[in-house]
Amino acid sequence: MELRPEEISALIKDKILNYKDRVEEKDIGVVIKVGDGIALINGLSNAMAGELLDFGSGVFGMVMNLEEDHVGCVLLGQDDLIKEGNTVTRTGKIVEVPVGDALLGRVVNALGLPIDGLGAMVTTKTRPIERVAPGVMTRQSVFQPVQTGIKIIDSIIPIGRGQRELIIGDRQTGKTALAVDTIINQKDQNMICIYVAIGQKSSTVAQIVEKLRVHKAMDYTVVVSATASELAPLQFIAPYAGCAMGEEWLEQGKDVLIVYDDLSKHAVAYRAMSLLLRRPPGREAYPGDVFYLHSRLLERACKLNKDFGGGSLTALPIIETQAGDISAYIPTNVISITDGQLFLQTELFNSGIRPAVDAGLSVSRVGSDAQTKAIKQVASSIKFELAQYRELLSFAQFGSDLDANTKAVIEHGTRLTELLKQGQYSPLSLSQEVLVLFSAKHRFIKEIPVELILPYQDYLLRQFENEEVALMNEIEAKKVISPELEEKLHTAFVKITKSFLQMRAK
Repeated sequence: MELRPEEISALIKDKILNYKDRVEEKDIGVVIKVGDGIALINGLSNAMAGELLDFGSGVFGMVMNLEEDHVGCVLLGQDDLIKEGNTVTRTGKIVEVPVGDALLGRVVNALGLPIDGLGAMVTTKTRPIERVAPGVMTRQSVFQPVQTGIKIIDSIIPIGRGQRELIIGDRQTGKTALAVDTIINQKDQNMICIYVAIGQKSSTVAQIVEKLRVHKAMDYTVVVSATASELAPLQFIAPYAGCAMGEEWLEQGKDVLIVYDDLSKHAVAYRAMSLLLRRPPGREAYPGDVFYLHSRLLERACKLNKDFGGGSLTALPIIETQAGDISAYIPTNVISITDGQLFLQTELFNSGIRPAVDAGLSVSRVGSDAQTKAIKQVASSIKFELAQYRELLSFAQFGSDLDANTKAVIEHGTRLTELLKQGQYSPLSLSQEVLVLFSAKHRFIKEIPVELILPYQDYLLRQFENEEVALMNEIEAKKVISPELEEKLHTAFVKITKSFLQMRAK
């Protein structure tokens, strides 16, 4: 039996394609173009998306595009050491970072290498930066609170362990301050924190690290830094690296809080890489998969059920808006992915209301499920009272004759707004928050002049810590206000409020 020429040709082609020793094309490639942090490589027919490539001279790259005749790669180092014609080798590994307790208290770059000058980290375990998010059957609903220590958040926009709560607002409105205060407040609350700085100034990151050190928060915190001076690919992988570090503790059944500061700059870094790789631009020049960029990151935040250890990963992504425009492309994307948002307003910030949280636009889709019972008992009416106050305030501008009820609502709302102000780096404990909100619910602030509301709060907390510490301890331990405790608190409040007014009258 004779073989026809086309059959002989097909057999030869098959032998060539399956020739096991053709390492050159499958595992070694040649640089055909390099520049702007991008390299195009011929060969590497077995390369995987996200795989680490070795260019030699200590420079590595990450595969982004798998084209028919070449591989598109972003460089994780300077491109001046790479020339056209250089050989590139596959490593067979997806980009991964070191994980484990050795990272606590350290500042690392996007590849997990220490940059704080405190020496090498002793850790043998690594994890790939990309991972499929846990499925529905491995999760449970969010029910435990993340105590931020910030009155307005814990009372009306509570955050739960495993939730994704977006912090959104213009630049210089206190977004990072909210996140840093939340990290500081996690001391003694069994929460590991990760702060990911994307596209920030190096000096800003250094100041944040110093503040965390001063408040003893670095003991349970990792800082992942990809500053504005670093390459776009490093800014791109930083949040995924931070998330992979957190997932190690999540799978050990621990609670983790991760801050992404900020995802606007992350999207810009991704856009720069994508346009250089010749991916087609879409709306606002972002590539079409920019939604997937953030959704695959934020979906990894979850609360696992008991069968999978019961750990949680809570995400606080930050988005910077332009002139308060939350309908822009990236803000609407991230709003639709998250479980609520804290909206910070420039007008509130400039008028001295800090934190500048807009109680009307801010929302938590987990709500009171993520509140302790004690906070729920004293804060249930605050959001309604603030909304009523803002509504009547805008109405009252048009006329001077107001009835007694309207005046009472406006006066209470003014005092409540003043009471919810809070300085930076001064988060409150659960019992302190309960006491402050108790004074609002039971109208003890009614007798206090508006300008003395915050001095009254400080005096109140001081007196309780000095004379009624047993009541505070009971709130911390039981996390609920029993009728007996409420009666004791009422008696203490009457005495302390009276002594404050007498002291001020002298």
